[in-house]
Amino acid sequence: MKRFRLIFSLLCLVPTAVLAQVEGVEPIMGNPHLQMKAHKDLKKVNVGTFDSTFIYKSDTIDLPVFDEFSKNRFQVYNADYLDAGVTFDKVYQLHDMSDVPLPISAGYSSQQTYKFVVDLANATTTQVPIGEIQIKVGELSSYPVAHVPTDVYPAFNVYDTIDFSNALDTVWITPDIVQDSATQFFAPVNDPDLIWLDDYAYHNYSMALDPWSLGVVTFDGLDENGYPYSIGSTLTNYADYLTSKPIDMSSVSAGDSLYFSFLFQAEGLCDPPESIDSLVLEFYAKDLDQWNRIWSTDGVALDEFKHVHIRIEGLDYFKKGFQFRFKNYGGLSGSLDHFHIDYVNLRTLSGYQDTIIRDFAFVYPLYTLLDTYTSVPWDHYKNNFSGKMSSNVQVVVRNSDNVPENEQDGTTEIMYNSVQEGIFVLQEALLNNGDLNYSPLTTYYSFHDFSGGDRFDETKTGLAEEFDVVSAATHQNSNFTQNDSTFSKQYFQNYYSYDDGSAEQAYGPSGAQSLLAIQYTPYEPDSLIGAMIHFVPTVNDVSNNLFLLTVWDDNAGEPGNVIYEDGVFFPRQPSYEYDRNIFTTYYFIDTQKVSVNGTFYIGWRQFDAERLGVGLDRNIVNNDKTFYSTDNGNSWDASSIPGSVMIRPIFSTGLDAVLGIDSDIKEAASVNIYPNPTKNIVNIEVNGGEYNGVEVFNIQGVKVLETESDRIDIENQPNGIYFFRIKGSPETYKIIKQ
Repeated sequence: MKRFRLIFSLLCLVPTAVLAQVEGVEPIMGNPHLQMKAHKDLKKVNVGTFDSTFIYKSDTIDLPVFDEFSKNRFQVYNADYLDAGVTFDKVYQLHDMSDVPLPISAGYSSQQTYKFVVDLANATTTQVPIGEIQIKVGELSSYPVAHVPTDVYPAFNVYDTIDFSNALDTVWITPDIVQDSATQFFAPVNDPDLIWLDDYAYHNYSMALDPWSLGVVTFDGLDENGYPYSIGSTLTNYADYLTSKPIDMSSVSAGDSLYFSFLFQAEGLCDPPESIDSLVLEFYAKDLDQWNRIWSTDGVALDEFKHVHIRIEGLDYFKKGFQFRFKNYGGLSGSLDHFHIDYVNLRTLSGYQDTIIRDFAFVYPLYTLLDTYTSVPWDHYKNNFSGKMSSNVQVVVRNSDNVPENEQDGTTEIMYNSVQEGIFVLQEALLNNGDLNYSPLTTYYSFHDFSGGDRFDETKTGLAEEFDVVSAATHQNSNFTQNDSTFSKQYFQNYYSYDDGSAEQAYGPSGAQSLLAIQYTPYEPDSLIGAMIHFVPTVNDVSNNLFLLTVWDDNAGEPGNVIYEDGVFFPRQPSYEYDRNIFTTYYFIDTQKVSVNGTFYIGWRQFDAERLGVGLDRNIVNNDKTFYSTDNGNSWDASSIPGSVMIRPIFSTGLDAVLGIDSDIKEAASVNIYPNPTKNIVNIEVNGGEYNGVEVFNIQGVKVLETESDRIDIENQPNGIYFFRIKGSPETYKIIKQ
């Protein structure tokens, strides 16, 4: 499959413009997959103090160091106070001058306090300063703590009345220097299988274009939690770091042949880095406590993966404690200026000519075994399982060796609770496109027919199901076996989907009153109850913009009549979610159900010119199912941008009770409003319900007409868009007067 890179400019539009209203894509401003985790797991413990935090001491790993990112080898920092090997240091804020902690009740004033001598007879008061006390004060915001000699004062004033014999009166004040403590915990890190100390860069399987194997690490302007380093700014600086653990290089001598190599790609399926952006490699000289730049590259538009091969020279690096790190320079305001790296390899006994990666690998997971969809409702599948396995399953493999790789069959297994329930053969003649062997340095796209063999077991009785899909392809010459197999899941929930759940860009039409419609053909007639939409923040925050959720029937392969649309006074807004599959669920108004039989389209009518930024999965191409209109639905265009728009129609299933959806809600009455467009008369026919009249609103939301007649004359109204709202129903229908 050949992939294309398309660039679309965001055009400045006036709300009524029709010309130059186009579809387009934009970079996303965050990574919802990471934000979802951060949203759940980030805890602000004792803000402003190191109390109850951990300092980790890393282990030192040995040569060789190799990571092709088929799995996550980032160090996890999740120590508990009771874990073996955990130690702690409890530090007190206030010490005496001998460095002994003061009592927990100790409190002082940073302001001068006084002894007041009161002479009632003469009505005078004399103020005498109380002498300062010297203690040591430490700042508990960071560890270790330096205790600094500081002059403080007793937290009280003294009153002495001299007219008669009496005890001194002490008036306490609130101390602003008080004893406090913070406990710093220390935990050892000791897992030689994990290589990376930090996770600012993003380990993923979806953002690179034609990687050499499963998995890459991506550098952009987002932190480890998927949030911009400097949101809403135009700042550029160093952003992501990927730092190795300390490495024992003490056994390496200056005469040894020691090489460091890796692959890198600019842009991939994401945002192209500009020429001022860069990817940098640095080495750490432990004895000098110094990072040295070894290699860098400037930003370019989309490029294939390139191989970098560097000999390590210099005695400063042949120490126990050597490290290397990658970092990127680019925009800090979002998921921008992307670089991807792969196959990081540091090893001895390597020469200048040793630039071959001897690996036969899967490049992408198998996204679905179903025909067309990545998910369908379980009851739709179990009622209509015949012929629903795909005849066109895409498999992508690569031979990265410089010699041919012998062809052999592979397999794809269906697993349920770790038990094999089905198996398919990945025929060698298809995997390598009929070549005698796998050619050197070649990526192969192939398509396999799974429609005539095993299938997902339709006898299972759950409301929703999921199966594991495990694929493997054998080889002979490869040095690595990590990439010989790939794992994915086949979901059966209550929705249909085309996408793999990951958004690489944000998609949408621009222009006021633009329409977006995604085509679906369900396995059986049923009732829609809403849609799941994955909105992603882009350069412009459009979460306050409005749209109407809309469903159309089919008209010869493109959207036809509106069969549901939100009321003009019940509009929706994009929501940036970080939970529940990272989709926002929009149920139809009053949880009504909308019957569909055959092909339908679901999407929106937007009010404003800006793109609403729905997620676009660039890995699965279904743009022939995406339609948009910039002339109020009079004509439709199929999308020319490869990918799958992340709008998923939700069906009424056995999950309704779990989701709290009323199963007794009556389905919407069938309403036919014609002609549309019209010059004057609009007729209304209602089947399956009562008609009690209609309210007519203009585009500004002003009611211009109300009648109980089913024949409405709008001849005296200006040309434009009107919304007909059937009384007693949330349904609103758009009519164009010409």
